[in-house]
Amino acid sequence: MAEVIRVLQTPSFKKAVKKLHRNQKKELDKAVKYLMKNPLSGEQKKGDLRYLRVYKFKMVRQLTLLGYSHEENSLVLELIALGSHENFYRDASRE
Repeated sequence: MAEVIRVLQTPSFKKAVKKLHRNQKKELDKAVKYLMKNPLSGEQKKGDLRYLRVYKFKMVRQLTLLGYSHEENSLVLELIALGSHENFYRDASRE
């Protein structure tokens, strides 16, 4: 599998990242770099959210969900949603 070359961010993802502290952004950067090398790591959702993959990771000892999409033969990773489990899927379905 080819490594991801380009990373896109939705406006809602950018908004969520702006609210993070420096140490949280470092943890997020590690997760994004991991996904760039392993884009199929996240769990593929079903139903209305079938376009979404969710990668779970710890951000300063709190479970955080990172929603993204990746097309099979593409070198682009689109970051869609970021947050805790509470209301994550409801908010992601609005995208």
